[in-house]
Amino acid sequence: MQTQPNIPKEFLWAKGEIHSNKPNKLEDENHVLELNEPLIDLNGFFNGDEESIKNSVALINKACTSHGFFQVTNHGVDSNLVREAEREMDSLFKLPLEKKLRVQRKAGELYGYSGAHADRFSNQLPWKETFSLAYNYRDDDDRTPIVMDYVKSHLGEEFEYTGWVYQKYCEAMKKVSLAIFELLGISLGIERSHYKKFFEDGSSILRCNLYPKCKEPGLTYGTGPHCDPTSLTILHQDQVGGLEVFANNKWQAVRPKQDALVINIGDTFMALSNGRYKSCMHRAKVNKDKERRSLAFFVNPAEDKVVRPPHDLVPRVEGIFCRTYPDFKWSHLLEFTQKHYRSDLTTLQNFFLWLPSSKFGLPLF
Repeated sequence: MQTQPNIPKEFLWAKGEIHSNKPNKLEDENHVLELNEPLIDLNGFFNGDEESIKNSVALINKACTSHGFFQVTNHGVDSNLVREAEREMDSLFKLPLEKKLRVQRKAGELYGYSGAHADRFSNQLPWKETFSLAYNYRDDDDRTPIVMDYVKSHLGEEFEYTGWVYQKYCEAMKKVSLAIFELLGISLGIERSHYKKFFEDGSSILRCNLYPKCKEPGLTYGTGPHCDPTSLTILHQDQVGGLEVFANNKWQAVRPKQDALVINIGDTFMALSNGRYKSCMHRAKVNKDKERRSLAFFVNPAEDKVVRPPHDLVPRVEGIFCRTYPDFKWSHLLEFTQKHYRSDLTTLQNFFLWLPSSKFGLPLF
């Protein structure tokens, strides 16, 4: 990508979309404000410090009712493991193209290699390469190293260590996610283990992202403006920066913080909170002088789970429960976003219009 003299037209965003005042405008990086999202120290949570937990959930509640982004530190993930996960991205992205294409992500699938998502889209392509790996929370119980097995079986025995690193990284992210879900439950004033239990048999995708240098970063995105359709995203980003959130009608940067993980709410959790917590539009910009790398861990419920908020978050008016969203299953939203719709600000609204009545026979309580 970065060796080409000009950006191919498939990567370009229309001038009206780049230079308008709409949320997908590409601005000069020097004029982007900082989001100033809260930095949550998880040490108090892990040590059972109730005063620390009280302060943390207040910060989480304020962030999630506004834009859905915060960062966490002292999260328990070994810094050496994070460094190894970063380093092993080199072994994946520096493979010859023909070997990458052997594990190319197929239409409708969640795992494998993708060059600019060209397998799914034909215009406004993201300026990036990705390797995606599927991880099931139940695999830990079964002692099945599904991530390591996938990497080794598709790329060869010499990639056993790479697979081991990402297996361990996924296991560490699972622990972080369940802690976050517990804090989210407390912050919403419901039974603290509600969401933790809901996601204990969940599934996830680990996505390794490489954003190559771009000679004309003002003409394209690493990832275009969108909301995550998933439940929760846990992001490790390098120190290059480029993540921006559209909050208070302007783009604001989420600056990298050493040893911190970025957390953001996705559409599915927004539905699980009955709309109280926000899934906010965000994007990734590219850099003229530096590559950018990140590891995104997307958390979802088990595919057959019914996505439904707890009763405590659903008000009653004249004896009728007031739901913001109807019931759905994650498998249906997954199908919609993988095969029928490119995620954006209105994914959920369009999903409910698409959802066939045969799949929609799940009652409101």
